Amino acid sequence: MFENIKAVTAKESYHLIRFENDYTRGVHPKILDRLVETNAEQTSGYGTDSYCASAAAIIKNLCEAPHADVHFLVGGTQTNLTIIASILRPHEAVIAPSTGHIATSETGAIEATGHKVVTIPTETGKITAEQIRAVVDVPENVHAAKPGLIFISQSTEFGGVYTKEELVAIKAVATEFELPLFVDGARLGYALASEACDVTLSGMAQICDVFYIGGTKVGALFGEAVVIVNEQLKRDFRYIMKQRGGLLAKGRLLGVQFEAFFKDGLYFEVAAHGVSMAMQIKKALVDAGISLAYPAVTNQLFIEFTHDQFEKLSEKYVFAPWVKGEKTIIVRLCTDWSTRECDVQQLIEAIKAL
Repeated sequence: MFENIKAVTAKESYHLIRFENDYTRGVHPKILDRLVETNAEQTSGYGTDSYCASAAAIIKNLCEAPHADVHFLVGGTQTNLTIIASILRPHEAVIAPSTGHIATSETGAIEATGHKVVTIPTETGKITAEQIRAVVDVPENVHAAKPGLIFISQSTEFGGVYTKEELVAIKAVATEFELPLFVDGARLGYALASEACDVTLSGMAQICDVFYIGGTKVGALFGEAVVIVNEQLKRDFRYIMKQRGGLLAKGRLLGVQFEAFFKDGLYFEVAAHGVSMAMQIKKALVDAGISLAYPAVTNQLFIEFTHDQFEKLSEKYVFAPWVKGEKTIIVRLCTDWSTRECDVQQLIEAIKAL
């Protein structure tokens, strides 16, 4: 994954249009404006300021979860390891899809907290309630790490989404075996904007024990908003944030951003834009007879190009190489909050010309 197919100089890079991830640009202008407007203000630190309080109140209202706790962290890996470390006892493990971010893309961050990641095989990025049951409904074995938490992502690492029915089924197994359900929401905005998704923010709060609303990939300069619904998981969370390096001294920078996101619906607006751009590219690919490796319903497309097609498009566009085969290469293409219509139309014309 992510092997460097071609080195690009800074001069060449300036002329390239980048689709390799959903954080190629800095921050949404409206959020930047708010950061500038509030820059000279003095506030208390570590997330105890009025902006964090306001953002948390708005999020709880949108989630229809007035008793939830809301905390703000900087990035996805930091958020995942902090939440997981706060929940598991020393002998417990977290269950995750084999493609899960904590299993494939976090440099052993979870294992570094002292907890094993038990993976469930998946070809789609999603796991089912039945698969989870097969892992946890077994005789007690003191010689193995005990499952203590279920981890999934919405949207998944392959751009799929869990339906409400699927989430409810997973939650039922989690409840039966007394396992909290934690949903990584780094790309939650794009999932909520997908036509394939029938879950809202309030639905997430009703089903999950803890989840987070990703900002970094949806237009924030940085930041993730953790929503803890389960009362048992709230205790001492800020202590654990501090211990894991997640308590930002200038915490108001997070509060300002999430307040700007949710005060007037900006978060949902920009996420919908990202998905719309991806769907336009998807249509062009389908019309050109180019295959998609996974169903495309959010802002991530996994495209199977021939090597000649990839080399031709790479003269102007940057994708993330995913799987390199003898005759084809699967690449990831991401759109986002900042994707320009003109860039998408140029790419569509280039796809037609292949």
